[in-house]
Amino acid sequence: MTQWLSILEGLLFVIGDEGLTIEQIKKTLDIEEVEVLELIDQLKARYESQDRGLQVVLFAGVCKLVTKEHVHPYISQLLSYQKTRSLSQSALETLAIIAYKQPITRVEIEEIRGVSCDVMLRKLQALDLIRDAGRSDAIGRPILYEVTQDFLDTFELMSLNELPQLDVGEHLSSDQLFE
Repeated sequence: MTQWLSILEGLLFVIGDEGLTIEQIKKTLDIEEVEVLELIDQLKARYESQDRGLQVVLFAGVCKLVTKEHVHPYISQLLSYQKTRSLSQSALETLAIIAYKQPITRVEIEEIRGVSCDVMLRKLQALDLIRDAGRSDAIGRPILYEVTQDFLDTFELMSLNELPQLDVGEHLSSDQLFE
């Protein structure tokens, strides 16, 4: 059972914010639901009993590895410090897509970029450059994202109307957008 604990921990780490459903864990580990629930309880207890910055939570049948509340102020401090550093190419690309297409879902952004953007969206939200703009009416009601006033301030824009106009079919790199 100890081996399953470390495997479950690794799976939760890799899957990130999405978490894993009990059914996904059951199928991945090829074990019964009662065993999955025991594993989750044991892993939760392990994280609670030790002085750690992470915890295991189970909400609505989805198991996630998340930070403990006492860590949040330090995460905010770290990310605000990083905000003053230049943004990566992938951050700029993601911001450009959101700025031009908002409100937009994660899946739509990923279709445009061709890569996963979960982590980038979390970072941009932590930097207050984007925010949750509600939920789409699409299946699963995915979160919609839009840029914030901090985005406009950071790039010295009065409004999104100041963004360069795109011709239909034109490909504009983020370097051109945020020079």
